[in-house]
Amino acid sequence: MSDDNQQPIVVKRIKKGGGAAHGGAWKIAYADFVTAMMAFFLLMWLLGSTTSGDLKGIADYFNTPLKVALSGGSGSGDSSSIVKGGGEDLTRSYGQKNKSDEDQKKIINLRAAQADRAAVEKAEKEKLAGLKERIEMMINANPRLRQFRNQMLLDLTSEGLRIQIVDNQNRPMFDSASDELKPYTREILFAIGHALNGVENRISLSGHTDATPFAGGKLDYNNWDLSTDRANASRRALIAGGMQEAKVIRLVGLASAVPYDRTDPFSPVNRRISIIVMNTRTEEAILRDGVYEEDFPAPDAGGAGDRAASAGGTPALAPMTR
Repeated sequence: MSDDNQQPIVVKRIKKGGGAAHGGAWKIAYADFVTAMMAFFLLMWLLGSTTSGDLKGIADYFNTPLKVALSGGSGSGDSSSIVKGGGEDLTRSYGQKNKSDEDQKKIINLRAAQADRAAVEKAEKEKLAGLKERIEMMINANPRLRQFRNQMLLDLTSEGLRIQIVDNQNRPMFDSASDELKPYTREILFAIGHALNGVENRISLSGHTDATPFAGGKLDYNNWDLSTDRANASRRALIAGGMQEAKVIRLVGLASAVPYDRTDPFSPVNRRISIIVMNTRTEEAILRDGVYEEDFPAPDAGGAGDRAASAGGTPALAPMTR
């Protein structure tokens, strides 16, 4: 009976299972983190050791790669470091010059010089215009000179202020076939010579004749000689009127090569003396080269100017005049 009351002994055995599988994903994440940190610190080091020229070169390359490749620019070649990415080489002051920057500076300097030149030319033109007004007022204020007003032509040209004294059919400036000035012509030149001292500009003189053949009876003497002598006689009269002798830097005789009236080569107005109060540009060209490319401007609407008849200043017409 005791056997019947005895309960069975139950032994519980807990079966332990294996732990969760351990993969390598965390290692990949950790490696990515370490790589990113290494790249970050490497970038910070490079930014700290790179010169401003290198940085500008990189920026220029990505903005305009073709321009930098062709013309050069700030980049690795601009660095003064001996070792790539290293410290600055203290034995050098500058790296490769930036050609594009140099070109830009040249353009800026050129534009500034052109602006200055334009301002000077504008001021000079206004000054010559003022001289023109003063001469006109002087003529109008003098009853003696006023009667010759229609024989004095004043205008502004590319060379400066041009003053032309032309013949009249009944009132020539010179004796026939001679360089002897008429008294009234001398008086006109005296007055102009005194007025020209009001400006520092220098002048040129040219003598002109009509197409009448020279008939003075002199051998080896023609219209070219006569026009030159008349220009020189006018120079002497200007100086006698008070003009400084050093103001004249050019004197030429052009005979009938440059007529004022191209429709009538025998017209009295073709016999004239032309005085150019030169602007700075014309004066510099003459002093530098001896010849000015715009010598003798083109004719105006009302008549011919003083343009050279052919290249090199060689007249195209035969030497003929009165």
